[in-house]
Amino acid sequence: MRKPIITLPVFFLCAAMTTLQAQPWKVYEQAAQSEAYAHYDCVNLLDSTSVSVQSSGQGSFAVCRAIKIQTPEGALQHRVLKYDYDPLTAAAVFKQVTIHHADGTRTSVDVSRTLDYAAPARAIYWGARQIMLELGQLYPGDIIDYEIAKKGFTYALLADVPQNATDDDERFIPPMRGQFYDIVPFWSSMPTVRKVYRVSLPQEKDLQFQFYQGSCTSSMRYVDGNKVYTFTTNHLMPFRREPNMVDLYDAAPKLMMSTTADWKEKSRWFHGVNEDYGSFEAIPEAQKKVDQLIAGKRTDMEKIAVLTHWVADNIRYAGITMGKGEGFTLHNLKMNYTDRCGVCKDIAGTLIAFLRMAGFEAYPAMTMAGSRVETIPADHFNHCVAVVRLNDGTLMPLDPTWVPFCRELWSSAEQQQNYLPGTPEGTDLCLTPVSAPENHYVRIHADNKLSSDGTLKGTFTIEAEGQSDSNIRRIFTTGFQSEWKNSLERQLLNVSPKARLLKVDYGRTPKDYQKAPIRITFRYEIPEYALRTEDCGMLFKPFVLNNLYTQVLSYLRISTNLEKRDYGFKDACSRLVEMDETLRLPSGFRLAGKERQDSMDGPAAAFNGSIKQQGNKLMLHTTLTLKKRVYEASDWNSFRQAVQTAKSYGNYILLTK
Repeated sequence: MRKPIITLPVFFLCAAMTTLQAQPWKVYEQAAQSEAYAHYDCVNLLDSTSVSVQSSGQGSFAVCRAIKIQTPEGALQHRVLKYDYDPLTAAAVFKQVTIHHADGTRTSVDVSRTLDYAAPARAIYWGARQIMLELGQLYPGDIIDYEIAKKGFTYALLADVPQNATDDDERFIPPMRGQFYDIVPFWSSMPTVRKVYRVSLPQEKDLQFQFYQGSCTSSMRYVDGNKVYTFTTNHLMPFRREPNMVDLYDAAPKLMMSTTADWKEKSRWFHGVNEDYGSFEAIPEAQKKVDQLIAGKRTDMEKIAVLTHWVADNIRYAGITMGKGEGFTLHNLKMNYTDRCGVCKDIAGTLIAFLRMAGFEAYPAMTMAGSRVETIPADHFNHCVAVVRLNDGTLMPLDPTWVPFCRELWSSAEQQQNYLPGTPEGTDLCLTPVSAPENHYVRIHADNKLSSDGTLKGTFTIEAEGQSDSNIRRIFTTGFQSEWKNSLERQLLNVSPKARLLKVDYGRTPKDYQKAPIRITFRYEIPEYALRTEDCGMLFKPFVLNNLYTQVLSYLRISTNLEKRDYGFKDACSRLVEMDETLRLPSGFRLAGKERQDSMDGPAAAFNGSIKQQGNKLMLHTTLTLKKRVYEASDWNSFRQAVQTAKSYGNYILLTK
């Protein structure tokens, strides 16, 4: 029998296919040489993640990257590979790392040299880890090809260790046993030629998914008895950010998937987890404190308020790992009331227990501070709050973590934010409403007199409510009393370094935030506040609009230089800002030019203002209404016009003699 003859072309074809199987990124090298990638320090040739999901919900991940170094800066950026994981819920190792050099040679990196360190942390010390592998000196033209093998499950801040763990591998099974979800960002800080996400699940599992804020190529195939979903996209360039824009999860392309049927199923499960654990069981010493707090309170809202404020003001924010008690399982009241510290879930859990001991129906809730939660029931949560059922059956959200020494019960810095209560009947995803701007007013009224030598003397009173109140009052509730006067004096020094604070009237004790909104009156003198002009005129800025209490005017930090926005944007809170000033002028001086009056009202913001002279008095009034915390891109024109007009009232005023 004659032996088969393998021709040279067939030989090279087989060799090429073998290379592509071992180095799938090779096919993208040519595309990376285009002009679109030329000016970047690095190019991600291939970003590929493959997940194999077991019936328990545990996932085995193969995370593969091929990064081409193009500049010395890129070489410095990647001389150490890093990957974060949480040992309570996942394990991660470098499976292989190879450096392919421009001359065709390659270097295999010894992955046994991997170091495993505690990841940087602040306020929450839950044992997160970071694997690190030093690659040594790299050069432009090098390609880093590596694979990370990981098993476990991905999660937000509230992941849990299963209570029924019987062996080490049990910790990799998600808390909601049998369920799988993932949230996959399809954006990158470096240009990516091709990104692939592939997940294989047992056929009996149903997966729902959606791609947001962009598009990708998707498919589903049956392979070896499993359902295999594949999502790919090409030519992924670094996402262009805008100042003060919403979170990237709310603007950039992302993939979300989950095997959980709906949020109600998740809600019922979350409720059951904490009831079974006994997170809110009463203890005698706490019951005594609750009875003491609600004594004499006549209405339900009075009781809810006093309990919320006590928990907010007395449970410090600090978190260390407690092992099995972490995550979706809230620590019990005995631990929280004894330690008087914890993270959001500990503070919320204390309030829920307090409310139940006072006779209310209360439950925990998960929320996402900073970005939107989608209808796909993937666990995009990083914060825990409480809800209480009112007499009309509605669930009222309460957040003691965010309202220490604040007159609110739910921080309006969290308005327009999704949350999911854990209730026995199951609750759908909820959204906190917009808080009316007048709930967060800040009003500054000044009565001043300007001398012919340019000295300004007078008084101003600042009043505030809601989030504005908390911002102004913070020095009194969290600072040393010895610093009160210095802090207030700095407000005047921001106006002029020559300012002298003569007297401060605090009204009622400013530490007592629950009785009434804050109100402070200043008496001051500022030599040479107005500048003399060559023709004997005077030039100055309106006092109330001259860098006074800017820490509460967060909209001033939003640049209005952009004419158009492509993405939504955020402010700290909805707000009503009223500025009034009456200025008595020196004899013989008048406002140069015409008096001014402006009025506008749009979907996002409104403004009314005027500058006019009545006899020897110059009268200034401005009212700026900012109607939301989170804005759509279409709101920009309304917001920008109102804010720019308000800022323009702080321009210099000229007086002529």
